[in-house]
Amino acid sequence: MKKIVVFCGSSLGFNPAYKKAAIELGNYFANHNIGLVYGGGKVGMMGVIADTMLAQNGQVIGVIPKLLEKEEVVHAGVAEMIVCKTMSERKVIMSKLIDGYITLPGGFGTLDELFEALTLSQLHIEQKPVGLLNINGFFDAMLVQIDKMIEEGYVKAANKELLIVGTSVHELLQKMNKYTPPKISHVINKVVR
Repeated sequence: MKKIVVFCGSSLGFNPAYKKAAIELGNYFANHNIGLVYGGGKVGMMGVIADTMLAQNGQVIGVIPKLLEKEEVVHAGVAEMIVCKTMSERKVIMSKLIDGYITLPGGFGTLDELFEALTLSQLHIEQKPVGLLNINGFFDAMLVQIDKMIEEGYVKAANKELLIVGTSVHELLQKMNKYTPPKISHVINKVVR
């Protein structure tokens, strides 16, 4: 993977473990020559990972909607900043630039981005690894909800494998590098493993 998009919060949250994970991920990217594509902000988790990459001369590409391109939000230190019209357009641009997705803790926007990436994989529109860095059990309840959706017949059990979960940066990236997308059979929407 040459470029990975990182979805994460525009807030740091209350637990310093999340900021530490963003720094660790930024360092991993810089040390392994992986470019960062992200939401373009200078605040919260977004700002931390961008700052970490920039401090090591890593490649950083920001994609920010015009409505968020305010001086207090946009990261002035990111040379390659793509300004788009809408949040939806932002996700399309990001998906065209990258080889994989990683989600760190965040809010509604972060979950929206994660589930869109999973939906693209489920529909076989994309075949990129979708990673979830589950620091401090942040996403545990969401993973239980996915199991409930499978149990109740709304998600196919095989599609749970589209989400690659790791509790450390190293574990997650190892799993993502080994990812093989499922093959599609001749039966519509049937995944073959």
